[in-house]
Amino acid sequence: MSKIIIFLGPPGAGKGTQSQLLKERNGFIQISTGDLLREAVKNQTELGKLAKQYMDEGKLVPDDLIISLIKEKLQEYADKNIIFDGFPRTIPQAESLDNLLSHLNKNVDAVILFKIEDDEVVKRLAGRRVCPSCGAVYHMIYNPPKTDEICDKCGARLIQRDDDKEEVIRKRLEVYHQQTKPLIEYYKNKIVEIDATDNPKNIYNKIASMI
Repeated sequence: MSKIIIFLGPPGAGKGTQSQLLKERNGFIQISTGDLLREAVKNQTELGKLAKQYMDEGKLVPDDLIISLIKEKLQEYADKNIIFDGFPRTIPQAESLDNLLSHLNKNVDAVILFKIEDDEVVKRLAGRRVCPSCGAVYHMIYNPPKTDEICDKCGARLIQRDDDKEEVIRKRLEVYHQQTKPLIEYYKNKIVEIDATDNPKNIYNKIASMI
């Protein structure tokens, strides 16, 4: 039976790193709403064209549109283990996801909560670099590439995202505390807490042992 896991925690808690490891080593499919939206827009699907209209106007893409994109992916990967990374972000999104999963005779198996202090998040994110080509994530202190600013996996030049600058990070944390933290109560019966400041290998081993 395929599993559905949600990674919950502030930006910079290490959710993306662990998602990558579970993809590579355990065959999980990672569903990130940002990736879904970019893929749909790039492929010019009907949902992608709709989403692009909102994005071009600087508006948030409505929940029902995001849920429709997720529904497509869940049907495409019906027999696969799935990680939701960065979704749901709000209680209404969580309720919509539960409703969608119930129609597909599925449910959320576990919610991994990455616990970390805000100041540690700021320190982490300012040093983060991502590969624009293959999506690999590095940190210039904790997980540097072998060659400075170059991806180990595909050789592309790494970039620092605009939202990894301190003032933007603080704003993102504010939004997380307001909108996403209530999900801890919503999923309280399924939450498993992880110390996100632990060594990434230890965190992976803990998550892998649970699933």
